[in-house]
Amino acid sequence: METEWVLVLGVIAGIFILIFFFWIIPVRLWISALAAGVRISILSLIGMRLRKVKPEIIVPTLIMAHKAGLPLKMDALEAHYLAGGDVFKVVRSLIAADKANIDLSFEKACAIDLAGREVLEAVHTSVNPKVINVPEKENATIDSVARDGIQLLARARVTVRTNIERLVGGATEQTIIARVGEGIVSTIGSAETYKAVLQNPDLISKTVLSKGLDSGTSFEILSIDIVDVNVGKNVGAELQTNQAAADLKIAQARAETRRAMAVAQEQEMKAKTQEMRAKVVEAEAEIPKGIAQAFREGKLGVMDYYSLRNIQADTTMREKIVGGGEEKKDKE
Repeated sequence: METEWVLVLGVIAGIFILIFFFWIIPVRLWISALAAGVRISILSLIGMRLRKVKPEIIVPTLIMAHKAGLPLKMDALEAHYLAGGDVFKVVRSLIAADKANIDLSFEKACAIDLAGREVLEAVHTSVNPKVINVPEKENATIDSVARDGIQLLARARVTVRTNIERLVGGATEQTIIARVGEGIVSTIGSAETYKAVLQNPDLISKTVLSKGLDSGTSFEILSIDIVDVNVGKNVGAELQTNQAAADLKIAQARAETRRAMAVAQEQEMKAKTQEMRAKVVEAEAEIPKGIAQAFREGKLGVMDYYSLRNIQADTTMREKIVGGGEEKKDKE
């Protein structure tokens, strides 16, 4: 009975040993490399496991590079893998660059990949130029105003090719879009009339292309094509209308200020008139006192007093007659 248990345990241990052996030594990958003509030692495969490098990535990539005729070393691929790079994508980009006669070294491709740029896409764009819409949105336009005040709505397409040498540290597509948009705005804004732009849209392309907008970027601008130019608003007329409305409001405000000042002055004159009338009434109130004082001092007689009263009555009658005539004229 003990012998049977020992035999079972031995079989289980043997199975675990075989599994561990085939895991630590990827025999299938070693055979594949040997059949492809790539010499890789068993110790190298074991070392990859110990260095936490996946042989399932390095070995097929090395076989692909060998078949494409690229003299790559396994240590370089391991170093790029340990640095966090995409080994398979780098090798594919090197193969594509080699077939397209593009000068791209392994170190340069690794630097581009580690910089976070799509190295394979960059190689493809170097062979097949890419078209960028300016602006990016489908129905959006670049709006600018010519010197005659007419707004123009423009859309452009920029054909670019990747510059491998400036890919690391170079500006992206967004910079190209921004620069081309700025160039379109400045070109339309410097045109004397909108008709000149409509008659010759190539003027925008030539002017923008001559400014060297691809300097410091990862791309080389091949052409700038104006897709569409439409007439927008009459901005100059709108500005003049708004200015006229603003001037009218200012004039109305000033007129209202003058009217308010006139009303205030009129009220002030009325107040002064009432004040003068009050002084007249006050002065008239002193007259009886003066007459009484003249009577007491013997300076005024009875006949003189009656003569004064007659004169006052006559004056009152004349004022009433004159006042009645003025009222009739006003009614007429």
